[in-house]
Amino acid sequence: MRVDVFDFELPPDRIAQRPVEPRDAARLLRVTDGAITDRHVRDLPDLLSPGDLLVFNDTRVVPARLIGRRGEATVSITLHQALALDTWLVFAKPGKRLRIGDHVAFADGFSAEVLEKRAAGDIMLRFDRGGAALMTALHQHGRIPLPPYIRGGIADERDRTDYQTLFARQEGAVAAPTAALHFTDTLMAALTDRGIGSTLLTLHVGAGTFLPVKVDDTDDHVMHEELGVLTAETADRINRTRAAGGRIVAVGTTSLRLLESAAATDGTVRPFEGGTRLFITPGYRFKAVDRLMTNFHLPKSTLFMLVSAFAGLERMRAAYDRARETGYRFYSYGDSSLLDPETSP
Repeated sequence: MRVDVFDFELPPDRIAQRPVEPRDAARLLRVTDGAITDRHVRDLPDLLSPGDLLVFNDTRVVPARLIGRRGEATVSITLHQALALDTWLVFAKPGKRLRIGDHVAFADGFSAEVLEKRAAGDIMLRFDRGGAALMTALHQHGRIPLPPYIRGGIADERDRTDYQTLFARQEGAVAAPTAALHFTDTLMAALTDRGIGSTLLTLHVGAGTFLPVKVDDTDDHVMHEELGVLTAETADRINRTRAAGGRIVAVGTTSLRLLESAAATDGTVRPFEGGTRLFITPGYRFKAVDRLMTNFHLPKSTLFMLVSAFAGLERMRAAYDRARETGYRFYSYGDSSLLDPETSP
């Protein structure tokens, strides 16, 4: 498909710079076959049914943005995919000046060596430490890697809390699974009281999430790989829920992509561990997800393509028009939506 069919205009003042407080006070655009209505995230217990299952991504954002030096030159590094305990793929600015064998120094003896430069523009770095020691160094010297449309990508101390979900456990993401940012202990208790269950999977969101689609046709776009884990226990919970007539509600496009990566053609979800490059565009047949909760996405992004595949391109155009006209807040810290598929089950 032509990428420009997923384009739309968005005034800069619609882009949220901070989350609302409390988080479940965010607005929620309910999009069904027959209507588009305005609700709030705290209304979710009334919008779902007993026996439904919410699937959350429990990845935790690491302070993956570093400022270092190669000789006298300053280099900005953003980690985006772990390859080994001490080796990551990164985006670097200015990356063109780095050469294989160069060393980038950060602080307190913390450094990395350039191992490889890839055609897609990312660079392989091997740090001088790995595992828990590397995570400690990132927490000491790194910043939360906010997307560029939030305060120019410059995070402060508040973002270390704001940009983590209630479910964040497994360190490894460089972007938050933002639909889950809206959930609070109070909301989770209300959902439990209503008989609505929840379960967890892990997809470590990469910085490729921030990248625009630069090709003219979706067939030519290559997704960055992201690493995920869906356990046998979670797969069994999902399969039992669907067998009992409950609906699987993916909280965020990251949860949806891993669920669909782990699903067989009959909709059965299997345990999964590894990488996924699943790129969902209109025409994709969804196998495992019955509803999607998601924030509002960038024009011409893979995420707007995904929601258009799920709920229908024309319906999502109408929903985004409604959101812009009525003051919804967009992107990572913005409001949310609850989508039915184009053909409801």
